[in-house]
Amino acid sequence: MKAFLLAIWEVAEVVLVAAVTVFVVRTFLAQPFLVSGASMEPNFSSGNYLLVDEITYRFREPQRGEVVIFRPPGNPSVYYIKRIIGLPTERVLINNGEVHLFTKEHPEGFVLNEHYLEASLKMENTLDVTLDKGQYFVMGDNRDFSYDSRSWGPLPEKNLLGLVRLRLLPVTEAQVYNNAPLLFEAQ
Repeated sequence: MKAFLLAIWEVAEVVLVAAVTVFVVRTFLAQPFLVSGASMEPNFSSGNYLLVDEITYRFREPQRGEVVIFRPPGNPSVYYIKRIIGLPTERVLINNGEVHLFTKEHPEGFVLNEHYLEASLKMENTLDVTLDKGQYFVMGDNRDFSYDSRSWGPLPEKNLLGLVRLRLLPVTEAQVYNNAPLLFEAQ
């Protein structure tokens, strides 16, 4: 009987350690995310299973070009995936199908080099937004089919959940995302 109770205790101990580990990882470090919709095509498609890094933004600010998961303003029950285009205190001007950014480093502005977009993509809308501290301008890569900052305005920093780090599924498209901000410099 003593051996049986000892075996039960060992199993319970393993289950408890596993449960605590999963809780800590899912709550503080990383979380899975399933893409639903076409707003980030061709880079992310509906059905892609992603791993989201929830710790990086505790140590540094989000950067232009990073793909993030967040809760949109006014609808905290859903999650969106978009790319950061404008950073706090910047001016974002969309005109003639191009994104112009006005920053402290470039007060005269520059056209954002968006090499990750389809070459045939052209935005028809015109928009001029100046962001406050703690606000980001986000857009989907599939601009014609993305409900983003062009529709509902700037994204408050507090709504950011994390940074896309890994595509797990489908296995044939598995990929680690570096999100290197240097790839998003002015043209």
